[in-house]
Amino acid sequence: MINIQLLLTGNELMSGDIVDSNSAMIAQELVLLGLSVRRKVAVSDDFDDLVDEISQMSKKADILIVNGGLGPTVDDLTAQALAKVSNTEIKEHPVALAHLKAWCEKRNYPLNGPNLKQAMLPEGCTIVTNSTGSAPGFMLSLNDCDIYCTPGVPRELATMLKDEILPRIENKFPNLSHHHVSRFHVFGIGESTLQKLVDEELPDWPEDIDLGFRASMPLLEIKLTTKSQHAQAIKQEWIDKIHHLLGDHLVGEINNKDRSFGDYLQELLLERKEKVTFAESCTGGILASSVTKVAGSSKVFDGSFVTYSNEMKHQLIGVREYTLVQHGAVSEQTVTEMANGALRKTHANWVVAVSGIAGPSGGTEEKPVGTVWLAWGSSAALKTCCLLIPAARHHFQHYVTAIGLDLIRRELIESAETPKYLIERSFTPKKVQ
Repeated sequence: MINIQLLLTGNELMSGDIVDSNSAMIAQELVLLGLSVRRKVAVSDDFDDLVDEISQMSKKADILIVNGGLGPTVDDLTAQALAKVSNTEIKEHPVALAHLKAWCEKRNYPLNGPNLKQAMLPEGCTIVTNSTGSAPGFMLSLNDCDIYCTPGVPRELATMLKDEILPRIENKFPNLSHHHVSRFHVFGIGESTLQKLVDEELPDWPEDIDLGFRASMPLLEIKLTTKSQHAQAIKQEWIDKIHHLLGDHLVGEINNKDRSFGDYLQELLLERKEKVTFAESCTGGILASSVTKVAGSSKVFDGSFVTYSNEMKHQLIGVREYTLVQHGAVSEQTVTEMANGALRKTHANWVVAVSGIAGPSGGTEEKPVGTVWLAWGSSAALKTCCLLIPAARHHFQHYVTAIGLDLIRRELIESAETPKYLIERSFTPKKVQ
């Protein structure tokens, strides 16, 4: 068993100003090589603590990945600490210097003293190329342990792992048993319900295919990992069973990069050469933002409407004053008129309209906090529903957004299935006498 350990450094990590996502990224990449992290330690930007941990961990690990502390400021101490432990001098590294010069010239930045600090590395170290950032990574062997020093910026770390560190590990350990991972996004079924479904409906799940879940908002991830040729040969059969079990709650497969609802929706709209628009009240523009954050969104989205007040609902998208007075802003009649108005204004093919009570105040006996009406579909076939989502304001807004996007996704794939959330969250407002 190859002993891999992680050392994370940074005052921001210890104070909680930054949440550690880098160790999860490293672990996920290592899993693909059939490797796992044996131990991880986080320390502040303290020179003595860094020296002590590098010294102790290098005596037990085959590979030590140090993350953070490569920047230009005085509290970036990884290079100095490694030099101390390895009893080497800090010297200007010509490859690192060339990298910094090229990085600065490309951006028309002056190469100043703080930047030059990033070229001062332990004598004898090997540069690990950072193709996206200023700080060069580097590697040094100590106590029969390969120590990789990496930047704390997640994007830079991700590139360095895939392009530099993982290939070097593969070269050093050529007999690794590679794992193959298939990942899928699910919406509308919770983690515990999903596990219960698998336990009850697929009780003969094969032992050599690991099934894992990662709960997140709004999309839950399901992961199948194979560790043998036999498992890889039968994996598609079990993927098909998962598809059959989950139906259209399975949104799509995650490929090389993580995907959002906006990605899935854009892909479907592009296939049909169609566009979507939104009329939003309680979500305040999050629906539109979910689409436009994806590159290329102009091909599927011309614009939408955030009509928070009754006046804007009337002026911008033609909701009748009579409707607002007679039925209220949070009503089936209002969202229907919002949807039709947005379609008339934009000539889009598809629409989602939402109006609800996000809270924490504003609820009534008839329409409590968490009540939301949605209208979705096309001008030829609009559908509506009322749901009750009693949650904190932020969660309410983002869950309603996800439901709206999923309802349009289901229209685009011509799903005949009723999603669980429409059944479980369905709500009929009381008629108050």
